[in-house]
Amino acid sequence: MIGIGAGALPWWQVLALALPATGLAGWAGSRIGRIDGIRAARLEPGERVLGTYAVRPPYTEHTPPSPHEGARYHLRLTSRGVELWERAELLRKHPWPELRVIVDGPRLRIHHLGQEAGTMLLEQPGAVTEVRLTAQRHGVA
Repeated sequence: MIGIGAGALPWWQVLALALPATGLAGWAGSRIGRIDGIRAARLEPGERVLGTYAVRPPYTEHTPPSPHEGARYHLRLTSRGVELWERAELLRKHPWPELRVIVDGPRLRIHHLGQEAGTMLLEQPGAVTEVRLTAQRHGVA
């Protein structure tokens, strides 16, 4: 018996409930690991990841991802520039010297060569400030 008192379950019932949950967790972990591996393979020699931030979808009609999928879009800061990812697909990559990063309240505006490359709403509190400070450390105005 596993549990305390009258609410205890026999071990075989616990095992029957735990196996499907373990399988789902393993599958979700392998998907996340595959995406991380694809992203790591895109780094140039000597390039380091400085931070990764979840970005809210640009349109409200997007259906939210399942809990095991995680955020759909990610902004990744590296020692050489900024990358925007949609799960395992690299959408954009810009080097630091060609960028201008502007904080607009909770939004982050990124300009590339004078043209607006994107306006993003980052999910983590304070992430916009972290991105701006990282950009300043790399000489971005």
